Amino acid sequence: MNPSELNGLFERAITYPDIEIKERFDRLVGLDNKKQRFAKILSTLVNPEGLRTWANKHHNGSNNLLDYVLRRPPLVVLAGDVGSGKTELAETIGDAVARAEKIEITLLPLSLSTRGQGRVGEMTQLISAAFEHTISEASKLKASSGKNRGAIILHIDEADSLAQSRENSQMHHEDRAGVNALLRGIDQIANRKLPVAVVMCTNRLNALDPALKRRSADILTFGRPNEKQRLAVLQGPLSGLGFEDADILELVKVTGEQHDQSFGFTFSDLTQRLLPSLVLDAYPKNPISPLRALEVAKLIDPTPPFQEEKI
Repeated sequence: MNPSELNGLFERAITYPDIEIKERFDRLVGLDNKKQRFAKILSTLVNPEGLRTWANKHHNGSNNLLDYVLRRPPLVVLAGDVGSGKTELAETIGDAVARAEKIEITLLPLSLSTRGQGRVGEMTQLISAAFEHTISEASKLKASSGKNRGAIILHIDEADSLAQSRENSQMHHEDRAGVNALLRGIDQIANRKLPVAVVMCTNRLNALDPALKRRSADILTFGRPNEKQRLAVLQGPLSGLGFEDADILELVKVTGEQHDQSFGFTFSDLTQRLLPSLVLDAYPKNPISPLRALEVAKLIDPTPPFQEEKI
């Protein structure tokens, strides 16, 4: 496959470890449990030798148990509300895994243009080509024994646009064929035991085909940050400005659910809207004050929740 064809299949590839990606990963505060679980899942998928080494050290003779972990399909689904950190985590987790496993990992983000122009068979051909390239590259990294030489993460954002449930009676034949191509690609990776993890992100978990959900090694669900998580996001930046704990807690309160509003700020509302707004409101003449910060926060409407349709 020539470079021009690859450009149509994938967005810009990322190679880990990467210091800028690490900084983005470290800024994902309030998601520690998901970060740790996700990293462990990917580590076992892309480099199963590490799990075997652990088992030999702590549980010699546990091969039967390990089989249940190592035979899982190489698919992880990140599902949940808009602005909850799914895509950012999917794009940065590879750095943590690469550093932990001491291997190079490449992220291949599947382009949404993979849906094609709607011509018969086009979407299926594009999805198949993306998996063929992924499998070809991963085959070069697989070791005949011992530790793999590297790994690949195939990232599919807005996965429901490619993988809607085939149980939907309104589904077009071309969309059904595209889902079948996705399933075949995942099965090929699993059967060949290649160092590849497929990561799908979606706001519409119910819209995903049941066969894809059954194949998932795990489904991580994301929601809006609770008080503890909002505090984790705001405390670092605002403490550096001299805000007292009580000031920060007031901001935590006003960015949560209100009596006239059943939803609070998303993670991206806090990091991409509120914190930059505090800076721009004060710049270039004034310092950022706790009182004004509260006023600015109250002027921002949190992103409405995504309303998922039932299939």
